[in-house]
Amino acid sequence: METIFNTTRLRVIVAKWRRNGERIAFVPTMGNLHDGHISLLRHARETAERTVVSIFVNPIQFGKGEDYRKYPSTLEADQEKLMRLGLDVLFAPNLKELYPAGIEEDTRVTVPSLSSILCGEFRAGHFTGVATVVTKLFFSVQPDSAFFGEKDLQQLMVIRRMVDDLCIPVEIVGKPIIREDDGLAMSSRNSYLSATERAIAPVIHQTLKMAGADTVDPSADFRKIEKTCFAHLENSGFKPEYFSIRRSNDLLEANRNDRELSILAAAWLGNARLIDNVQVSLHE
Repeated sequence: METIFNTTRLRVIVAKWRRNGERIAFVPTMGNLHDGHISLLRHARETAERTVVSIFVNPIQFGKGEDYRKYPSTLEADQEKLMRLGLDVLFAPNLKELYPAGIEEDTRVTVPSLSSILCGEFRAGHFTGVATVVTKLFFSVQPDSAFFGEKDLQQLMVIRRMVDDLCIPVEIVGKPIIREDDGLAMSSRNSYLSATERAIAPVIHQTLKMAGADTVDPSADFRKIEKTCFAHLENSGFKPEYFSIRRSNDLLEANRNDRELSILAAAWLGNARLIDNVQVSLHE
């Protein structure tokens, strides 16, 4: 595996692969890799002759007061993990490579509507930051397919919409959430949890599953379920931002006529902002 720090070198290698007719799979990350990332990379490796992973902590997707400055930087440890996977390239650009005009003046990519709900309501500009950096990475790597985890479900849907709207020829592949043995969704930010908080953290997934079971009742009141589960998280020690039952195709608020549901939650636990979701199919 070659580690590349500049776009020019990456494009030379990608052009060679293209001339040879080789397919390219891509997994973008912010580093501090865990088993969720590794699972994505293994899936990607199985689908293409060449696999690229990127590590870049993107400043413009962090809001004021968020953890950009303290986000874990573990490049050497990440390289050791990646070397064992048989990947071709680790792309680790610096800020100037991806934002040549600077982060204040650089062009932005915005996906309207979908970016302003749920996490977007609490993290202004976050999804514009995500859409912008992923577009830049796609133009640099030129992959045939790109792999994302479904823990960040709203992010996945923003990227899919962006690719469709901008006619970017990349297949977007979502993969299921990888969880710890107690159900907590794997996340780099889990390292922020104290031992006491870590013991509480699985409650977010348990509450989502409880809500999913409740929605199956034909008389279920979705808004009541949301309020009950929000309160349950508060009483368990979380500071929830939202707990919401949405229709899966567009993440708009669900009602009893919707058959495919996504139940999503975001909540603070100490210094860690945790997100998670479950999928529910309702049948007649």
